[in-house]
Amino acid sequence: MTALLELDGLSKSFGGVRAVKGLSFAVEDGEILGLIGPNGAGKSTLFNLINGVFMPDSGRLRFRGLDITGTPPHRVAKHGLARTHQIVQPLEAMTVIENCMVGACFGRENLPRAQALDTAREAAVFVGLEDRLETTAAHLTIAGKKRLELARALAAQPILLLLDEVLAGLNPTEIAHMIGVIRRLRERGITILMIEHLMQAIMSLSDRIVVLNSGQKLAEGAPAAIANDPAVIEAYLGDPALARELQQGSGDERRAP
Repeated sequence: MTALLELDGLSKSFGGVRAVKGLSFAVEDGEILGLIGPNGAGKSTLFNLINGVFMPDSGRLRFRGLDITGTPPHRVAKHGLARTHQIVQPLEAMTVIENCMVGACFGRENLPRAQALDTAREAAVFVGLEDRLETTAAHLTIAGKKRLELARALAAQPILLLLDEVLAGLNPTEIAHMIGVIRRLRERGITILMIEHLMQAIMSLSDRIVVLNSGQKLAEGAPAAIANDPAVIEAYLGDPALARELQQGSGDERRAP
């Protein structure tokens, strides 16, 4: 059976720095795959390769069996791949509903205005922005902008959703809400590839984890295996307290933090 997304030997350099080095792994349909690694490991570069911001120097990308290597972002979106950004990028002069309509109009189904409005409203309600539909994006809190970033991506009706640190900067209540939203996204059949530095959260959410270090795949496996992998602990988890946090978050009960 063909994986939903396949990365085959991806590499990308900037000047003399190799940000991604011969990276290969697959994302299976319906799963949540966590992507972790220290700052500078190549995670955000990888997202930019997947959604077409960067062209790889070598290697191939296949989405639903189709070669999308080097396909520009607007065409990648039409194939059913959407993303959020680590640094939120709302259209600040536009309202919440208008931001979401942009996702609906330029997403997988290229919806006309009337249908886009319905899809945009549904996405905003799904993430908890139902009382902020007419609020200008610039006036939202950080948590509100995080929700909007996710709602706009969701309005594009993705098959695969790339989440880049959607929990960063949130307080515990906001984190718990966002974790619930992510779980409900998967229940809706959306496959998720997510970068996150909040270790307990990503360990509890993910079916599998891929660990990057210096642009290469250091380890891949179930959360419990990753949390106890000596190479991961040595190269990335170093801090014993952080290792304990990961191990606590990787139990079968999949606890939210």
